[in-house]
Amino acid sequence: MSVTLTEKAANEVKKVITEQNMPEDVVLRVGVQGGGCSGFAYSLGFDTTTTERDRVAEFFGVKMAVDKKFDPYLDGTVVDFYDGLEKRGFVFNNPNVVKSCGCGSSFQV
Repeated sequence: MSVTLTEKAANEVKKVITEQNMPEDVVLRVGVQGGGCSGFAYSLGFDTTTTERDRVAEFFGVKMAVDKKFDPYLDGTVVDFYDGLEKRGFVFNNPNVVKSCGCGSSFQV
């Protein structure tokens, strides 16, 4: 799989799934969309369906789906969860990024 999930991020995803009473077959869907100040932005959400175009893997009890079309943008990316005094949320450690902006969610490859 081109994208991996850390244990800390997986624990946070499981917490959200439980708190929002989502179905057992839910998957974390990771992707890329056009936009942001650097050209692309990460997308993160939940889905109950997958297709043959998806790469599906399980990390620490969380199923994650990534459409194969995002491989050139996300290959080697690690999704982590940061919980600090100044901010809290999911972070994408993407080795393909050549430029990003100050917001941390917009990038170029």
